[in-house]
Amino acid sequence: MDALSSRILIRPTDPERSRVFYRDQLGLAIYREFGDRNDPALVFFLGNGLLEVSGRGESASGRESAVSANLALWVQVRDVAAEHRRLRDAGVEIVRPPKLEAWGLVEMWVSDPDGLRIVLVEVPDDHPLRRDQR
Repeated sequence: MDALSSRILIRPTDPERSRVFYRDQLGLAIYREFGDRNDPALVFFLGNGLLEVSGRGESASGRESAVSANLALWVQVRDVAAEHRRLRDAGVEIVRPPKLEAWGLVEMWVSDPDGLRIVLVEVPDDHPLRRDQR
């Protein structure tokens, strides 16, 4: 396979609620907007990837709920503590506040309106991911 581009697709049960969450509360920048002007699909910048929020999904059950229970978005940010304050002030439910994990990353967990888990990660200055490996 010669993959040229990629994005994560989310089909929310309430598109407007999810647009508000990703655009206004999480604060992701919009890459592209398409479809119905009154009910647009949005594609957001997500670091070096893209996140598309479009269409309408159904409530998960069975295999789908098992998949969503094992799926999460991993988003690296510069300052998890600052994001914690900003998101809390924006009304985002914090599933787990920032914590330094045993593997050396600072992680905080939130979820989108449909329960998709989002882990915000800060890589400390002294972490091996930041050190020159040459």
